[in-house]
Formats: sequence, C-alpha cells, structure tokens
Amino acid sequence: MIVRKPLFSGLIELNFQAGEVLGCNLYLIYDQDEWVLIDIGYEETVDDYIQIIRDLDFPLSRCKSLIATHADVDHIQGLAKAKQALKTTVTAHPNAVEPLRTGDTLKTLALIEAQNLRMAMPPVEIETQVNDGDVIRVGNLELEVWHTPGHTDSQLAFRLGDVLLSGDNVYRDGCIGAIDAHHGSDIRAFIKSLTRIRDSDVRWLAPSHGPIFAKDNAMLDKVIKRVEGYLHMADFGTLADDWPLMDQWDEEVAQGILPEGLQLPT
Repeated sequence: MIVRKPLFSGLIELNFQAGEVLGCNLYLIYDQDEWVLIDIGYEETVDDYIQIIRDLDFPLSRCKSLIATHADVDHIQGLAKAKQALKTTVTAHPNAVEPLRTGDTLKTLALIEAQNLRMAMPPVEIETQVNDGDVIRVGNLELEVWHTPGHTDSQLAFRLGDVLLSGDNVYRDGCIGAIDAHHGSDIRAFIKSLTRIRDSDVRWLAPSHGPIFAKDNAMLDKVIKRVEGYLHMADFGTLADDWPLMDQWDEEVAQGILPEGLQLPT
C-alpha cells in the first residue's frame, strides 16, 4: 500500500501520484471505496495504472465506471482491456459511442496515414451515455457533466466542486486541443466551450494533458480571441468561415491593382 496524494478532496491524478507521466492525465474520483476513472490512456499502460490503483488500496471491484472524456486514441485505447480487467462499465458522450463500438481508427486518430501512424483501436461497448447537465454520482460526490464540443464532437468536461476536469479544451500554456476536421472539430463550438469555461465560477482547471492550473480569465480571453481568428484563416481549411485575403484578391483583380512594388514591363 502506498500513501494517497489527492490534489483535491476525492480526486487523485494517477501520473502525479506515480511520480512519472505514463500518458494522458487519469483522474480517479472516489468517495470511501467507490471510485470512477476518467480516461484510461493507451492499452500498454493499463496494467501499470491498475497496479497503482491496487497499491492505493482501492478495491478493484468497486470501480463504478470508466469514463471517457472523448474518443481520441490517446485517451481511450485501453478501455476494452481495462473494462475486462476491472469488470466494470464504460461511460461516454453519445457521439463517442459509434467510434468506440466500431474501433474507428480514423475518427479516433489511431490512423494518420500521412504520418505513417497506425495504432490498434480495440472496439468497446458503451453501457452508459451522458450529456450536458447529467450528474454522475460517486458515493456522496457528484460530477456535473458538461458537453464542451470543439476539439471533438464528443468532448466532455466534469465539474467537481471548484474543479473542472476540462479534457482537451485548454492547457496551462494557453494551447488548446488539436483542431482536425476528421474527428469532429468545430471552431465555433470550441469558442462557445471556452467562453463557457471562462464565464464559469470554477477556480481550477484539471486538463487531460499537463498540470492542473488556476483558471485565469485574462489568459482565456487571449485564447478565445486567438481561436476566433481561426475562423478567418486558410490554415484551418473547411473549418474556417472565410478567407478575407480572397475577397481582397477579387477586388484587386477587378480593379487591376498591381502588387506593391511591381511595375509592368514596357
């Protein structure tokens, strides 16, 4: 048995507990002997995490559910293995059900052929679907479910008192979860989710990657402004609303305006 290192009452982050980063952040929420695990990470680290949980003296039989923040491979590849080992259920947003049930390698980003990235995505059934406003009870604790789409269409966050388990919405350095059309990113939805987080009265953000940090509205203002700019940038392809440069180009062509410094040959 090892000494538990809760970061907040009823909340342990397993990488911090272990003293090494094994993958994405895994949050063990507990009250007395009952517990849930938010995200599971890669299949290859499932045994390591289960051993940590055993060493923390949590009865494995008392795992109420494995909860997915969203259906990205780095968060959920190990679900099938962990579900079998712990004899428990899986909980996720309705939009995560199909890619998890079918092991969709494209939607989960397990397959990125352009980068020669090919990972297995073991299929897993989802017993419980949750959506915005639902409450997950763990003993006497209550996790308030937020649907915060943007990074993916299945992205969930979970409020526990003053802490928001914020998934891949935003990190301490102001970066946000990757924007990719293939797995359901939506820039406008992302802005709405970030605004909701900023305007909430939560005090702490516990993301899926990197350290927990105090919510900083000034930082979030900058992030939101930056992401709003993505709506008008060619960098984001079909996810952008427009590309103002092309309007300027139409006008310059119509008026015969030459590029600055260019003179037509005589």
